[in-house]
Amino acid sequence: MVIKCVKLLIAGGFAAVFILFTIASIRTLTLDGNVGGLQLAHWETPNLISLDIDQRKREELLAHFQAFPTLFTSSLVHHEVVANYSHLFWVPGLQPQLLPYLLLAHIDVVPATESDGWVTPPFSGQEIDGFIYGRGTMDDKSSLMGILQALEYLLMKGYAPQRGFYIGLGHDEEVSGHQGAMNIVRVLKQRNVRLSFVLDEGLAVLDGVVSGLNGPAALIGVSEKGLAIVKLSVSTLPGHASMPARESSIGILAAAVKRLEDNPMPMLFGHGPERQTFEQLAHKFGLPLKFILSNLWLFSPLVGRFLEQKSDSNAFVRTTTAVTIFHAGVKSNVIPSHAEAYVNLRIHSAQSLQEVLDLIKFTVGDERVKMELIEGFDPLPVSSSDENSYGFQIIKKTVLDMFPTVTVAPGICVGNTDSRHFKDLTNGIYRFAPLWFKPGDAKRFHGINERISKKNYEELVLFYSRLIQNCDIDKLPEPHTSVHEL
Repeated sequence: MVIKCVKLLIAGGFAAVFILFTIASIRTLTLDGNVGGLQLAHWETPNLISLDIDQRKREELLAHFQAFPTLFTSSLVHHEVVANYSHLFWVPGLQPQLLPYLLLAHIDVVPATESDGWVTPPFSGQEIDGFIYGRGTMDDKSSLMGILQALEYLLMKGYAPQRGFYIGLGHDEEVSGHQGAMNIVRVLKQRNVRLSFVLDEGLAVLDGVVSGLNGPAALIGVSEKGLAIVKLSVSTLPGHASMPARESSIGILAAAVKRLEDNPMPMLFGHGPERQTFEQLAHKFGLPLKFILSNLWLFSPLVGRFLEQKSDSNAFVRTTTAVTIFHAGVKSNVIPSHAEAYVNLRIHSAQSLQEVLDLIKFTVGDERVKMELIEGFDPLPVSSSDENSYGFQIIKKTVLDMFPTVTVAPGICVGNTDSRHFKDLTNGIYRFAPLWFKPGDAKRFHGINERISKKNYEELVLFYSRLIQNCDIDKLPEPHTSVHEL
């Protein structure tokens, strides 16, 4: 009887494995790489204005980088300065019943000095081998200039949009946008403005960056991680170094910090937008990765364990913990009475700020360590990327108009942008610029030798020109996609 039961269990196990393998194989063969896309749908084809960037305009783009006489004198464009340094443009549409959208960028940049190791002075804008070097060329002057230059050229050709739109240029994004972006939002709220979508900086076109991926991929950020900046502090009685107590403020705090580093936040791969990213890119991988990524309903834990091995991909699978500041002591022979450390956490979409704070307290596990939240907010809502998502699909179409061989998928921003301040004005916030990232380029963000190729800058101008015109359609076409529920 026992042997018979064992045989039945083994047979049942084999049957279950066979069924799972069959389901996974079918999904691998049939999963539509264009999930949520409209490439096969019939789009309206308005009479698009071609910019025809000839050699004269190309020299103007690359040499001037400054003048927009038509934009600032056009009766069609309404411009105002917000909070002394930020700018808000409003371009009314010929069909005022169409909900407007917002193109967002920022003026400010992080510091840079030539002594850091730049090949050129970081604010020179010098050209070397087809690249323009300078702080802000990637973050975020390329988008800012691309948007303005695209509108300048369109206005010169007599363009008037059907759908109205705003351009917002914040002046303090690198320090959280509390003056620039937040005051732009205040102005729009006072005018009862509702936006169809917002497009800001964020993700890019990755070319050769994702190991095993066949061809470049454009990732459009549909959310961004939350933030917690936490101060941990310990206070004890001071003393002389010649008569130390068994534990010091530094030792207690160092042990707490070590516990945080030794016990990372839980692995949550598959519970946020990153799942959509890998599923929609799955068809661009070879076997066995195609099989695994097409079936994250089965293999999410396996993929998550693999991604957490490297710091750059680990950021996609959990709330990250980084100790960034540690202060203690003023003299080498005095035991300090106070020690404090700052911890920077980027919160995964599947967690809340409060959950993270509770986990920190539990992991530290020492009442002598005081915890104070300096700044924090929950992860941003995940904007839709399905076939009914006007903003996502317009951006996707524009990417494919420009780069037909690129695969487009939703993504998650591990950093934060000005766009997070606009969540009360729209349900669709997207983070993307058509910057081409090759291996090593991501390190140039806030790093040394930030640069953009002349060709890529020209592509940005063309992209925003095409995007503005694509937004003139009244509604999205009927989709022709397969929806899989396995």
